[in-house]
Amino acid sequence: MNYFIFGGAGFVGTHLTKLLKEIHPESMIYNLDIVEPVTQMFTIKGYNAVLKEGEEVTSQYIYCDVRKSIELEFVNVTDEDVVFNFAAVHRTPGHPDQAYFETNIRGAENVCAFAEKFGIKKIVFTSSIAPYGAAEDLKTEETLPTPNTPYGISKLVAEKIHTIWQAKKSNERQLTIVRPGVVFGKGENGNFTRLYWGIRGGKFFYPGRKDTIKACIYVKELVRFMLYRLENHNEGVELYNCTYEPAFTIEQIVETMKKATGVQRTVVEVPGSLLMTVARIVGSLGGKALGICPARVKKLMISTNICGKKLADSGYKFHYTFEEAIKDWYRDNDNKYLR
Repeated sequence: MNYFIFGGAGFVGTHLTKLLKEIHPESMIYNLDIVEPVTQMFTIKGYNAVLKEGEEVTSQYIYCDVRKSIELEFVNVTDEDVVFNFAAVHRTPGHPDQAYFETNIRGAENVCAFAEKFGIKKIVFTSSIAPYGAAEDLKTEETLPTPNTPYGISKLVAEKIHTIWQAKKSNERQLTIVRPGVVFGKGENGNFTRLYWGIRGGKFFYPGRKDTIKACIYVKELVRFMLYRLENHNEGVELYNCTYEPAFTIEQIVETMKKATGVQRTVVEVPGSLLMTVARIVGSLGGKALGICPARVKKLMISTNICGKKLADSGYKFHYTFEEAIKDWYRDNDNKYLR
């Protein structure tokens, strides 16, 4: 059996590759991406990779732009193979609107066409919680999606494209769609990494409230759950929110992060209006490069209140509590920091 990971050079894809090689060392793993898996990405300032310097890449890299028709030469593709589709433009804010639609929608079409061409029966698609839209209400898998960003809209359309692929041979094909909360772990280069360094440097403040809910999941837990569903799902479409249940507040996340890494800092609450004003000023002076802008502050002030009960009731056993996950991430960085 072969595993084809579209977008495999990224954060989640690299962790999945390492787990697959550990569990299925006899299988071929193909990493299809527009960038090679590397230990450093010099085009991105401050980029930190999943792979350590000198660590072996355990997959066969193939250059692939999912925005174009996918033609693989010299690869023996069979109908027993598995496709993981992680390819996406995802950081928001940060890209022109068109970029989300071009990559996320056209990419979904081309990946499904690839699976169709070779009779592949199993796809795991990583979506997002963005299709739910920004609101304080609790969202389950049954909640009507109301995306309010180009990213969220593009991801919802991509879900539907994969669902149509499955419906063409519904008694044969298996589709698992996961909607992760904030995914954290080594090489994340995102929200949790910025939060940690903000706390450590005394630059993070609670933006107007401490009870903002931020659904999240550890990357190693996410990829293990994906493989669990592959082994425990025969045909049909499955949709799972992927987050700890119940989801944690920003205060719980901050205090756990401090405890697990030994950071001794007091984090105070600052009025949201004041932080927005500072973000506008700093942003106009070039702070966007540091992730300091009104859009990010506003994002911090809104809950991502996602229900993970379906995952908790699926039979999957978590390998890490939230605190254990942070500690494991810390160990992956030689107990020095979180990156």
